[in-house]
Amino acid sequence: MTPDSPTPLEILSRYWGYDSFRSGQEEIISDALSGKDVLAILPTGGGKSICFQVPAMMRDGIALVITPLIALMKDQVQNLSARGIRAIAVHAGMTRREVDTALNNAAYGDYKFLYISPERLRTFLFRSYLPVLDISFIVVDEAHCISQWGYDFRPEYLEIGKIRESVGAPLIALTATATPHVAGDIMHRLSFREENVVRTSFERPNLSYVVRKVSDKDEKISQLLSICRGVPGTGIVYVRSRKGTRQIAECLSAEGISSSHYHAGIGYEAREQRQRDWKEGKIRVMVCTNAFGMGIDKPDVRFVVHMDLPPSLEEYFQEAGRAGRDGKSAYAVLLYSPSDKASLTRGGQQQFPSHDFIEDTYQRLHMFYTIPYGQGEGRELRFDMEEFCGRYKVGEEMTASALRFLAREGHITISEKVDLPTRVKIKVDRTDLYETDLPDSRMTDILENLMRRYEGIFSFAVPIDEQVVAGSVGVDVPTLHELLYQMSVNAFISYVPSQTSDVILLLHDRWEKGNVKLDWSAYDALKLLTEERSEAVKNYAQSGECRSLYMMKYFGQEDGRPCGRCDICRDLQKASSGKK
Repeated sequence: MTPDSPTPLEILSRYWGYDSFRSGQEEIISDALSGKDVLAILPTGGGKSICFQVPAMMRDGIALVITPLIALMKDQVQNLSARGIRAIAVHAGMTRREVDTALNNAAYGDYKFLYISPERLRTFLFRSYLPVLDISFIVVDEAHCISQWGYDFRPEYLEIGKIRESVGAPLIALTATATPHVAGDIMHRLSFREENVVRTSFERPNLSYVVRKVSDKDEKISQLLSICRGVPGTGIVYVRSRKGTRQIAECLSAEGISSSHYHAGIGYEAREQRQRDWKEGKIRVMVCTNAFGMGIDKPDVRFVVHMDLPPSLEEYFQEAGRAGRDGKSAYAVLLYSPSDKASLTRGGQQQFPSHDFIEDTYQRLHMFYTIPYGQGEGRELRFDMEEFCGRYKVGEEMTASALRFLAREGHITISEKVDLPTRVKIKVDRTDLYETDLPDSRMTDILENLMRRYEGIFSFAVPIDEQVVAGSVGVDVPTLHELLYQMSVNAFISYVPSQTSDVILLLHDRWEKGNVKLDWSAYDALKLLTEERSEAVKNYAQSGECRSLYMMKYFGQEDGRPCGRCDICRDLQKASSGKK
């Protein structure tokens, strides 16, 4: 910085309109600007994005922001653009042409932020642009995903460590939840030049943690209705099962409480609409699985209710922390019955199916797509969990767990709810194409355009850019869809329309049964860690200690004090004053 350069506070005021930093932000920014690697552990709503956006605006070059949350990418790119800051995103579901254009703009177009999903880091196209990207900072969002001991380990994050071999820029890693052990593992895997953690307090002074023990499901519903009626404002209700989200939302609606439900099995457009309605206040209460909430920035949530014991305190702290982000009074309520403890134990067992089941899942995955031994590397598979499990008569939860372990072991990558482009393969032989009697002259224009634009289109279905093709042949996109459909009906082409789907990428050719490399010692260690996390949740629910203090100790903060707001503290206050 030169003497005339703006200060971090001036940048904050100019672009974001704030006149002061939150706790920890200034220290993180100062460390980053001095060239240090820094791990920032800030609670949900602690303002993590400011910690990398401000220093990036003070340095030449572009900040490389790695995040698994596509919705968050889009929101942040839109928000930065609205502030006059140039930002761009690259994620799964984009065509190769779109990715190439975005990376070219990032390299040569005076952009300040490049948001990229972790699975894109291993691609040849990104690697080819890496030497010409003037990277000011490497930013790792949801940094706990790189630790195999974190609650949400994602193997594709390991590629970040490899990038550090060729990029010397300082690294800013951000997470809301990391125990001391996980924090150390994050810094090790990201090749920190020296350990440096900035950790703000896990205390949320405006958030009241409450645990209610109930006898059965009916009493849970009764308690939930009482909360909805007694606490004004917006709420989130977390449920473990998809079926349960619908049932509870219908129950609330029947009682006159505006509500809807949300889970990963609902179509993309319906999910987006429900999320918008909730954020805009058209829906008061969202009943959901943990698929809802990541990257959601709604400051005025007044209550978050968990109808079941969560798998870990890491997840609970993150989900409960979505209440009261505006600093005003809010409630995080956990409802549990004695049977929930057994359900949590069974859930942990399903999360770790037998060794044979995992190996069988690997083979079934290849058989499902008729991929023979010795083939498959690089194949992208549109994956339908319900169809897969229906064919092989296996449980969805156990199958999902097996696939996650295969991803941990480097056999596959899994991208959930990817917007996939339209794919087309020309079935007519190239030499016969001009003699083919097409029923509409515009089809000839489309085929000629596709031949010129997409190499390999006679050999396999290639992703196409509908906007570009439609514009080149002088039709709108809906008309292009209809023409492509008619061409497929007449067997001129294979046509796979755009859709939202889970995508599995095969990282190597299929191995024969018994030869699949799997580290069972790591598997058993993870199983033990998961059991310990479950016990911590059960202890939290049954403990007589201040809820906030219990949480702080779990995350390694030893200087906490009783909050005075949780159910335990209030009961102690009543007892000391003689009240009943």
